[in-house]
Amino acid sequence: MDIHEYQAKQLVSKYGVNVPVGEVIYQPHEAITVTSWLDEENVVVKSQIHAGGRGKGGGIKVCKGQEQVISEVDRMIGMKLVTAQTGPNGKTVNRVYVEKAYDIDKELYFCITIDRETGGNTIIASKKGGIDIEKVAEENPEEIYKVRLGPGNKLLSHHVRTISYELGLKGSIARKAQKNFLALYEAFTSLDAALIEVNPLAVTKDGEIVALDCKASFDDNALYRQRQVAEMKDDNEYDPLELEAARHDLNYVKLDGNIGLMVNGAGLSMATMDIIKHYGGKAANFMDVAGAATPERVAAAFKLIYRDSDVKGILINIFGGMMRCNDIAQGLVNAAKEVGLNKPLVVRLEGTNVEMGMDILKNSGFPITPVPTMDQAAKEIVQLVKG
Repeated sequence: MDIHEYQAKQLVSKYGVNVPVGEVIYQPHEAITVTSWLDEENVVVKSQIHAGGRGKGGGIKVCKGQEQVISEVDRMIGMKLVTAQTGPNGKTVNRVYVEKAYDIDKELYFCITIDRETGGNTIIASKKGGIDIEKVAEENPEEIYKVRLGPGNKLLSHHVRTISYELGLKGSIARKAQKNFLALYEAFTSLDAALIEVNPLAVTKDGEIVALDCKASFDDNALYRQRQVAEMKDDNEYDPLELEAARHDLNYVKLDGNIGLMVNGAGLSMATMDIIKHYGGKAANFMDVAGAATPERVAAAFKLIYRDSDVKGILINIFGGMMRCNDIAQGLVNAAKEVGLNKPLVVRLEGTNVEMGMDILKNSGFPITPVPTMDQAAKEIVQLVKG
């Protein structure tokens, strides 16, 4: 689960990380009160969406004076912000964060994430932080410094001393940075985070270390014990179909193709997406009904996919396993009746009572094409969608 920048700052500040003073705003008129309270000559107005690249997209502005702040808040709230991470449709800005601006001497990069290879945590740091960190990583990988910790290992004093040395920090600034590194790591482990990224971690001209931006993602499976984090979820930042899928315990991710997919098992789902791509099609979603594909779950998943206006055709690829294929087929037919199916639907079933299931689909009276193999199913749906 992702949260907004201002929420991440609220969390890490409780562990001793130095963050700018600021306040979130939902309506333009609130800017008057917030700027009066901050009482700073220069402030930063920052759009709050779950995507990076906000500065390049016009979603972050340094302002001088209350009038400019009010103008920028009014411009940003309700705008469609398009960045490299939002896609061409962008995301609607429903809130902004107004915080103190700093005179910056250096912009550093500091990140903690999980290393999938070792199962431990990895610290990633660079002395070249800021909006072009991806470019630095691509063109000058030697500028990226990493510390890999084994599973269960802690970040120790000698680790943070080495990191501050690699970042070119000395004296009191190095000591302040080390304190923030340890605080960020404590927040990461205590909150069951999957990622905490500070970019930039600024060295100010008056010798302070400040986390000017903070991104945080969390392990969904640990939210039951992280209530304060779970309560920060902003449903507006998620696709409505993904939210509905979660309510039905379905693994669903919206993609940018036009062929809707429903498959049981993540591995089979990925293989189905690959074979569709092989035949020139593109998946509109990743959908894993997981576990036992009951008729009720199959029907719920089908109706959810059907609601996606981008979907021009649907492919269902299910291995019956413990569930009988005739029950799955009947669930599909019932769902087709409910939605008034008028899009191409190709179904490949395998497992118990597969012949009975295929007969139910063939005699349904709906535009359903049952096929015996995954390869044939992919070819068929791609041809039907292309017309």
